[in-house]
Amino acid sequence: MRFVWAVAAFVLAAVMIATGIAQRTLFQGPKSETTTISAPSETSYTLIDGAVLNRLPGSQTLRVAHSGDLFAAYGRTVDVKAWLSDTAYTSVTLDKGKVVTTTVQPQPADGAAATPAHRNPAGSDLWLDEFHQEDILIQHLQLPTTMSVLVASDGTKPAPADVSVTWPIKATTPWAGPLIVGGAVVMAIGVFLYILGIRRLRRSRGPRRKALPPLPDTAPIDLSVEQADKGVITAGPAAPTRSARRRSFAVLPVLALSTVMFAGCSADAWPQWGASPSPTPSETVVDAGDTQQPAVTASQADRIVTHISQTVATADEKKDAKLASTRLAGAALAERTTNYRLRAKLSDEQALPPLPASGMKVVLPQAYEGWPRTVMLVAEQKDAKATTSTVMMISQHDAWSEYKVDYVGQLDATTLPDVAPTYVGAAAVQPDSSFLVMPPDKIAAAYADVIDHGTKSPSSGAFAIDGDPFLKGVTETRKNQLVKFQKTAKKTGSMAFSATAGTFPPLALATLESGAIVALNVHEVETVKPTNKDAVIKLDKTPRVQALTGVKESQSGFVTTYSDQLFFYVPGVGAGDSQIRLLGYSSNILGAKVVSK
Repeated sequence: MRFVWAVAAFVLAAVMIATGIAQRTLFQGPKSETTTISAPSETSYTLIDGAVLNRLPGSQTLRVAHSGDLFAAYGRTVDVKAWLSDTAYTSVTLDKGKVVTTTVQPQPADGAAATPAHRNPAGSDLWLDEFHQEDILIQHLQLPTTMSVLVASDGTKPAPADVSVTWPIKATTPWAGPLIVGGAVVMAIGVFLYILGIRRLRRSRGPRRKALPPLPDTAPIDLSVEQADKGVITAGPAAPTRSARRRSFAVLPVLALSTVMFAGCSADAWPQWGASPSPTPSETVVDAGDTQQPAVTASQADRIVTHISQTVATADEKKDAKLASTRLAGAALAERTTNYRLRAKLSDEQALPPLPASGMKVVLPQAYEGWPRTVMLVAEQKDAKATTSTVMMISQHDAWSEYKVDYVGQLDATTLPDVAPTYVGAAAVQPDSSFLVMPPDKIAAAYADVIDHGTKSPSSGAFAIDGDPFLKGVTETRKNQLVKFQKTAKKTGSMAFSATAGTFPPLALATLESGAIVALNVHEVETVKPTNKDAVIKLDKTPRVQALTGVKESQSGFVTTYSDQLFFYVPGVGAGDSQIRLLGYSSNILGAKVVSK
């Protein structure tokens, strides 16, 4: 009967194991799902909405096939749509669970006829990342619903028509594990029953050996001694005993059981009774109220700064102001343009410090989905001598423009005010804001008055003058220049200094303490005139002024202007410490001219 049960166990185990393995192989189903996007050939761009990318959970694999150059990029949906707003494009969206493809036409402005714009999308500062390839492009992504993918060729040719998105499908077989392991257990029981059956069969047969004849009554002989005396030595492997044979017979089922059981050890081969879903990484969610998305991400800011640094470095090398203007604006561009002019005429004129390409320590973007946008950056550079920090204000005029540096300076403050994290961003503070102790558009003129009059200025109490390194440096420089001038021209000429608000508007971003970081421009003017009608002002020891004016002397005098880029922390109204504090600065010659008669 044991043999019958053993055979039944073997059959049942085989069925269970085969069924479990079939669930993991034949009946498991597809491991991915692919949606093919058929885009019309008349448009140059295809926009795949984030809802389409997240139609199925998990990562996405974008595949684009086309003869020639291929381009793909992803960014915030609002940014990509803004970039495409003046041209026709193919929109791929999700409608009631189905992928829908439509053509979106540009909106004409002020009733004028819409003229589709064609531009190369490569290199735009709006993209969080971009990819280039020829003939076929395959890229693995994992984007949220707020981001979309742009597919194109070069912006002039039709967009690739062969586009598809693939999602991995995690197929679970919850009964494969129990069936395989259960079958292994049943097989072990069958083996055990089979062994018991054989053992019982052997015992029931009794002894089968013939009886040996009785030995004669002689003394026992020690055969080992006798053989040793004869020089006979026997050697060879001993025959296996019954227990050894049984042991080797039992090893095979154990190995078989182990192999079969390992086949069902993965987690998706078992039912998840009462188990909670595995935690997955997710974006930090902040209740931002009515605030909008930040203008850039940290990685996007790194890429933008790298492009700015490379372009400006090339412009510095070539002394190309036109190239510099593609990445500089405002006071930063004005000072560098003057530097290029001086370096073209003076061999010993030094270039301005290069802009950092990495080392971002602070990225404070404006939380704004429209334009213009502003971002404050602080980059740290280390060398063998010291560690310096560069602070910049960059802005983007519209969706088709690149970010440009408006203000740049060396950070002097040891500590910055607390600012919002990059993924939250900050609000831009209006120039005439009444929520600060002083509106941003009034600070430049007030600080210029403090430069000219020191503690006698009515505005001196609004600024933290003590410990202001820039103010101290300007005061000492003016004093030294005046002393040097009076040694030779006290009776024949005059030197005067004045400071005024610069010509460029301030940029300001809010801090967490209801204050703001404000970047602004101040002009310092140095005027030298003769006091005697027969005297002239010579430029023997001022080669910069000579290079900028193109003359060596003048009977009317010269006016030299210096540009100061200043960064301040301005507290909010009602703050405990209400004084405006200098954070960083830079100062360079801006221009020179002959005094008109």
